[in-house]
Amino acid sequence: MTDLPTRPLGRTGVNVTTLGFGAMELRGAPRGPQIADEEAERVLNGVLDAGINFVDTSIDYGRSEELIGRFISHRRREYFLASKCGCVVGGAPGEHVHTAENIRRGVENSLRLLKTDHLDLVQFHRSLTREEFEKDGALQEAQKLKAEGKVRFLGVSGTLPNLVEQIGMGVFDAFQIPYSALQRDHEDVITQAAKAGAGTIIRGGVARGAPTDWQRTNYMVPGDTMRNRWEQARLDELLAGISRIEFTLRFTLSHPGLSTTIVGTKNLDHLQENIRAAKKGPLPADVLAEAKRRLATESFSEPTNASTAVRGSKDGGSPRAQHGAPAGKAP
Repeated sequence: MTDLPTRPLGRTGVNVTTLGFGAMELRGAPRGPQIADEEAERVLNGVLDAGINFVDTSIDYGRSEELIGRFISHRRREYFLASKCGCVVGGAPGEHVHTAENIRRGVENSLRLLKTDHLDLVQFHRSLTREEFEKDGALQEAQKLKAEGKVRFLGVSGTLPNLVEQIGMGVFDAFQIPYSALQRDHEDVITQAAKAGAGTIIRGGVARGAPTDWQRTNYMVPGDTMRNRWEQARLDELLAGISRIEFTLRFTLSHPGLSTTIVGTKNLDHLQENIRAAKKGPLPADVLAEAKRRLATESFSEPTNASTAVRGSKDGGSPRAQHGAPAGKAP
């Protein structure tokens, strides 16, 4: 067990570890790398043994829900369990249907696979408008499931521009939002959600916002864009002996509106490296301010638009010479 920092998940009354576990890495073939049952069992129990108490999964994460139910449902009281709705059970990749019937079918199937009588958080997996949430009874059915005790809290895996409306609706307890040093377009709306009393779950805070993933397209941002942002802001000059992954994770943890950031891995060594970095907490204030200044003022060569523009603090400040030890490999 570690002494990982915790923060309140908004108004839920639950304290969650600032480092959570994203179980998409357990989806298996054909949409991900093959994973043996024994490997999944080691990873899931390793997550709980490390003291992480927030686990995020989804209907459309392949075998993820099944493996969680098989290998850690007997430890259910040790973790806050979040899944998704709107996905179609057994459907095609990316298929979502927002009807009352599909919402209930999905949640009840998740309960069966996860071997639990309730989900702590169910998040709509698409960032919908109010009209889309309500048109075919999807939100109303989720609220019925909450009233029945099958779901404790409701949330959205949201993005701009619809996030602002979703926060204003006042019915969602938490929002899962993409954010990292290299994807900062949601920085202000995270603050807005937190001020409204909602929990904020940051996705992409490490692996999908770090230089080791520049080969991918992440949340509609090409890897080349990531590389340009990092290199033109000269962020390597601020590392002072720590890894890029640790820097990126601790940049994410520096957001005061964050409740937790979910990181997925199948490698227990990488998990421990992330835990060591998370225990150090946010970046030093002067290093964070300098990173934001560079990211905000550098003239990036790639085209930008409202959904991908890098924004940040205009605060200056020079980086400290040293602020930690190497964290090791990326997850």
